[in-house]
Amino acid sequence: MCKTPKIIYRLILLLFIMTSSVSGQFHQELVNFESANPFSLSDIITALDEQEKQRVFGQLTIPIDSLNPDKKYPLIIGVAGSMGWRKHHLDYIKMYQEQGFATFELNSFKSRGITSTVGSQDQVTIAAVILDAYRALETLAQHSYIDKDRVAITGWSLGGGVTLFSGWEPLKNVITTELSFAAHLAFYPPCFINPENLSFTKAPMHILIGEDDNWTPASPCENLVNKLSENTNIGITMYPDAHHGFDSEEPVHRIERAYSFKDCLFNLTAEGDVLMNYLRLPMSNPILQKVGFLFCVERGVDIGGNPEARKKSLTFAKNFMKRVLLTP
Repeated sequence: MCKTPKIIYRLILLLFIMTSSVSGQFHQELVNFESANPFSLSDIITALDEQEKQRVFGQLTIPIDSLNPDKKYPLIIGVAGSMGWRKHHLDYIKMYQEQGFATFELNSFKSRGITSTVGSQDQVTIAAVILDAYRALETLAQHSYIDKDRVAITGWSLGGGVTLFSGWEPLKNVITTELSFAAHLAFYPPCFINPENLSFTKAPMHILIGEDDNWTPASPCENLVNKLSENTNIGITMYPDAHHGFDSEEPVHRIERAYSFKDCLFNLTAEGDVLMNYLRLPMSNPILQKVGFLFCVERGVDIGGNPEARKKSLTFAKNFMKRVLLTP
């Protein structure tokens, strides 16, 4: 796709306009690219070229109401959580499309034949999805209708972790020094990973999280933002009486198999190793990760929506993306 002439894109878009059943409002295409399967962040930092290759895909949606040969659109790359793409994630994606943004739904799970990582967190890792996100950025940056300098990333839960730590410079600069995300909006990310190296992107970053979250707790996020705030453009919004998934329309319910990380804080070395709480050994493979989790995790979390928090977060996300991607 990268080398396809612009005229081909125009013909494809024209064909879509003529045959679309979606009132001719959007062009959609499946985008494939090559990524890899690192387990840990250290696999990327120290041995990126040695990782097993992986084909990954996602869906690109481009507004076409005012499409012209010279127009390039700001893009928002979305990253789902441990349960895969869910309705409330897609509510944001639809909102962005209606604002005139191009969107890309990254499908790291389906690309690997996985539907959920709840209760395991080792089949598709944050490291692998961060790499996917940057490989998607590299591919989409060459698209004729994408403005490569106005690409934001957003994600929920595991995808929130991808969104947050894709801004960690020791990792990002190994993957690419040519491209960067223009903004990072993370919903209830795992902030219980404490980096020794506090070098993060200077692009706008923001965390939205519920005060009552017992899956990925709010207090480590607040602490991380405080550490980074002096040298990084980062902020946090915490919603009262809100749990993990506060922006969904589902009632709050219990997931017994999920890991609660409310008592965990893992150190992250500059080389990308996430260390066990007490033994200080790197959790560099699934077995060591399970051992490390034994020291602090519990089974059972609460997840579900809070109507007021959902309303506020949708409004915040809308205004955030307008500000960071559309303001000159």
